[in-house]
Amino acid sequence: MLLKTCQMGSKICDYWSMATKKKPTNPTEGSWTFFTNHGHVLVCIAQNPDIRISDIADLVGLGERAAHRIVGELVDGGYVIRTKDGRRNTYTVDYTQHLRHPLEAGHTIGEIFKALIRMKSGAKS
Repeated sequence: MLLKTCQMGSKICDYWSMATKKKPTNPTEGSWTFFTNHGHVLVCIAQNPDIRISDIADLVGLGERAAHRIVGELVDGGYVIRTKDGRRNTYTVDYTQHLRHPLEAGHTIGEIFKALIRMKSGAKS
């Protein structure tokens, strides 16, 4: 069996182990979630406006390039405002933006994400 590896900086990618990861055996740990990766990235930014792309990638389970692309798409779409702070970026979520799918277009992201942020911080609604 051939094991493909690639050298990326100091990281070695093991394609075989990534492709053959053990599936969860607990039925509550399914392979799908209610939010897309864009939604997960938005939650990360809403919870921590100073978050780094590498931290977003780790939390969401993405590569850094994918996390960077998603943040860029959220910025381009007007959902996130990126502000340069020295060598770092800070992010602000525009909670007035509407959800993109026609079924939910009448709702803003603030209706969902502010509730998630409150729940995460432990505040009572």
